[in-house]
Amino acid sequence: MLEKANEAVQKAIKHLEYEYSKLQLGRANPALVEDIMVDQYGSLQPLQNMASVSNLDSQTLSIKPWDKTVITAIAKAISDAGLGLNPQTMADSILIKVPALTEERRKEIGKVAKKLSEDAKIGVRNARGDEIKAIKKLLDEKEISEDEAKDREDDLQKVVDEANKSIENHYKHKEADIMKV
Repeated sequence: MLEKANEAVQKAIKHLEYEYSKLQLGRANPALVEDIMVDQYGSLQPLQNMASVSNLDSQTLSIKPWDKTVITAIAKAISDAGLGLNPQTMADSILIKVPALTEERRKEIGKVAKKLSEDAKIGVRNARGDEIKAIKKLLDEKEISEDEAKDREDDLQKVVDEANKSIENHYKHKEADIMKV
């Protein structure tokens, strides 16, 4: 019974980790741009489906599209994404210098990280609510006893508490990483 709740909780934590991986921390990271949607031949595609993204060094990303005709569309999409990145087009690739973070930018990213952790906690609460509804339904239909319902709710609360602790730990590590100069 708790499998669904466990699955939803793990999904929320995995999503948080994925979102944290995309936060710009003054270092070049392909995850910064891989999910940017680019208009290619009239349809939107994620950048990772049309180009290889790699690190040249710790501050520079290199994007090599498989079709050279979409270089300008990729550069425009990166500029329009609001990440504060300035792509430079070359003959067959795009270079992006990732700027060093200022104190103000670090604080902004810290706020984004906090919001992402709150969103993950909301996902955990939603999973908890869904599971409690399922337990109540089983109780109303007399498929489980009140003692079984109480035991399941206690087990569920342990899963929720563990997940919230994990989310807080992820946030603390990310915040320390953000504020590290």
